[in-house]
Amino acid sequence: MSIRQCSAILMENGELTETVGDVCVEETFRLYLNNEFLVELVATPCQLEELGAGHIICEGLASGISRVSKISDVYVAGDEIRVFTSEIKEPERSGSDVTISKGDVFNIMSATTSETWKKTGGTHCSVLFSGKKLVAKSEDVGRHNTVDKVVGYAVLNNIDLSTCVIGCTGRQPEAMVSKAANAGIPIVVSRSASTDKGIMTADKAGIMLIGFAREDKFTIYTCPHRMC
Repeated sequence: MSIRQCSAILMENGELTETVGDVCVEETFRLYLNNEFLVELVATPCQLEELGAGHIICEGLASGISRVSKISDVYVAGDEIRVFTSEIKEPERSGSDVTISKGDVFNIMSATTSETWKKTGGTHCSVLFSGKKLVAKSEDVGRHNTVDKVVGYAVLNNIDLSTCVIGCTGRQPEAMVSKAANAGIPIVVSRSASTDKGIMTADKAGIMLIGFAREDKFTIYTCPHRMC
């Protein structure tokens, strides 16, 4: 359940009235990697197996996922575990030759429309496309979680992330772009802005980073050769 109703007082046109509105649900989950506690995650309580698997891959903590289980917390079994560090790792440069058209950019952004956001105004959304096909979509109170969830879906369903494009509603600072880099995704499209370090990270990783993709325009920050 990702939405609940909450009583509130509405001020409109100078008048105060009692109302009931839809709000997002957030819960805290403990994530374990190979039975070792890793981190607590605040998230919308859905697609938690995908969240766990994707978080491990997007943070560069393992090369692959062999098993995920959800009891009250999330347990992930990973392959080739890497030493955890609080520092963001230097991304590997993408060797993918994936390209994108102008029309694809707008189609991807239109897919980030979220019914939960329409009702609550409190969620982000990410989508994952392979070719021109939507293969995963996730909503969450945290923009980082939405990326983890769609990447986790791809990993658990053997989808080649090097052929994919990710579309996001959230900003693209260094930590967000690094998730795409660690997952091997070559193109990131966002409705929002990036930061200077987000752009530098995309450039180093060979990722095409597109921001402000709204209505009939967008901004290409890096790798314009991927536009076809």
